[in-house]
Amino acid sequence: MVIDGRNNQSFNQNLPFFSSKEQSHTHLERKPQLLKGVYEMGFNRPSKIQENALPMMLAEPPQNLIAQSQSGTGKTAAFVLAMLSHVDPSLKWPQCLCISPTYELALQTGKVIEQMGKFYSEVKLAYAVRGHKMDRGVKIKEQIVIGTPGTVLDWCVKLKLIDPKKIKVFVLDEADVMIATQGHQDQSIRIQRMLPKGCQMLLFSATFEDSVWKFAERVVPDPNIIKLKREEETLDTIKQYYVLCNSKEDKFNALCNIYGAITIAQAMIFCHTRKTANWLAGQLSKEGHQVALLSGEMVVEQRAAVIERFRDGKEKVLITTNVCARGIDVEQVSVVINFDLPLDKDGNPDNETYLHRIGRTGRFGKRGLAVNMVDSQRSMEILKTYEKHFNKKIGRLDTDDLDEIEKIAN
Repeated sequence: MVIDGRNNQSFNQNLPFFSSKEQSHTHLERKPQLLKGVYEMGFNRPSKIQENALPMMLAEPPQNLIAQSQSGTGKTAAFVLAMLSHVDPSLKWPQCLCISPTYELALQTGKVIEQMGKFYSEVKLAYAVRGHKMDRGVKIKEQIVIGTPGTVLDWCVKLKLIDPKKIKVFVLDEADVMIATQGHQDQSIRIQRMLPKGCQMLLFSATFEDSVWKFAERVVPDPNIIKLKREEETLDTIKQYYVLCNSKEDKFNALCNIYGAITIAQAMIFCHTRKTANWLAGQLSKEGHQVALLSGEMVVEQRAAVIERFRDGKEKVLITTNVCARGIDVEQVSVVINFDLPLDKDGNPDNETYLHRIGRTGRFGKRGLAVNMVDSQRSMEILKTYEKHFNKKIGRLDTDDLDEIEKIAN
């Protein structure tokens, strides 16, 4: 069964989250504490991936799924809901297993599990990630395990902390990133081969090149397949603007004007180089802003700590290079600013990165704002490329006109 999300009718905004998918709703009515967590997270209507995937993921008997869906489309919430709904909290052993390509993504998925399972305290979560030291033979009692492939494999084979034959749901997230990482593909296949025949297999990937398809077909038998176009998911909820500037100082002044005119919950600012990111962080700090800085030379633990502080609201502004365009879900991000427009390694417009960046706002159907700083004829040409590619008008914003800035925020 193949679904193309473009043919779906949009959800009636006034309906509760599950009402048009009776099967999903009926399945979850037996777990009101789980539904309470879903509604408290602010889901009032499903995204396309949720609308299409949840009936399959919650069906009895369980159905396998391969889905094309980028970060920011609500897929994490969808598979987390599937895992939580299939858990039997009275059984004190791992029943759901989710593997992610990176430490940060594993922690992020764990955050969604904690939020959604807030009123379902009988269900516990364990992280199988580097640095989480466990003694051989101590059986894991948590019902959900999330981690990276190497550590999960160690927990199953070397340390025997998990009995893979008792796993009911197996989620493989960001498969395209997974197979691009040395060793992850083989480790994932080894884990999958240990799982029981009736285990539900759910695989998600942002792209489906041939190598990803081959991998997906090896890991997921008899799958349902969902393909969605990412831009249809994201861009409808994000207002996009550009600001004309002459220099980085000019960009900084425009930034200060935006901050002075509108209320921003949290913002992410993307720079092309570490040098610019460092300079901007210093300038904003001098102006009294609480700023976090994230760049590629940081070790994993440092990066995780910065993201955690930002997620907890300890800093209101996160300045970063492209290291952060993928996979940071912070619900309070209301503004994304491209201090420098994203380019690929050859200096050409990078549509995919542009989408990932601005997709850090407008999460889960909320409104978002993206502002692009344009400082040359070349960057104007790049902006026009994005406009054409996504078929979305990017309007000009005069940051010297405070009334105009206030208008775009409403």
